Amino acid sequence: MKLSQVLFSQGFGARRECEGLILSGHVGIDGSVHDDPWFEVHPEGLVFSVRGEPWPYHAKALVLLHKPPGFECSQKPKHHPSVMSLLPPPLRVRGLQPVGRLDEDTTGLLLMTDDGALIHRLTSPKKHVPKVYEIQTTDPVTDAQLDELRNGVVLHDDPLPVRAAACERTAEHALRMTLLEGKYHQVKRMVAATGNTVQVLHRSRYGILALPEDLKPGQWRWLPGPAAVLGTG
Repeated sequence: MKLSQVLFSQGFGARRECEGLILSGHVGIDGSVHDDPWFEVHPEGLVFSVRGEPWPYHAKALVLLHKPPGFECSQKPKHHPSVMSLLPPPLRVRGLQPVGRLDEDTTGLLLMTDDGALIHRLTSPKKHVPKVYEIQTTDPVTDAQLDELRNGVVLHDDPLPVRAAACERTAEHALRMTLLEGKYHQVKRMVAATGNTVQVLHRSRYGILALPEDLKPGQWRWLPGPAAVLGTG
């Protein structure tokens, strides 16, 4: 693949912009400047730099973001900044999308990718990919409420009971709940159906992937591929 094509595929601008970056001496490989836009490279495993910043090549991008409160999971937010604003411009240009949505006030693990097939694989109810939430509540969590969540509660827009795959109390006013689907405001509505109220909501796991303790709110990092989430190739 030509070097200019690599930059274009990674979101560094239109084709002419990418050629201009290279011709201007802003692109390097292995510490050496490459000013030929038509220089042939093998993209897999390639790490190049643009204006001194290293950038790994990914045919399909998959990143993990520690979502802070006050951001909407939308490319066209209505009331708060978009989570897209937390990513560098090349990832925004190439069209990454959130895998599912977290509410504006919900924090924690958010996956983002430009791989449409992977988004479907991760969000389809038929795939049963577990998502774990840490919940703080207004009132004490009772055994009866935990039983209701495990056995199923009825939401106003769904005649069938919605069940937690797992549910446990972690403190007097806190519980951990695992879901295999992702309905609108599901955690908040399920807890409300038991007579309690969610005060703080945080997603700690998605599939086999746990939110790293050293990843601060607003920070992101690359994931090597779907296996990091699903545990399969």
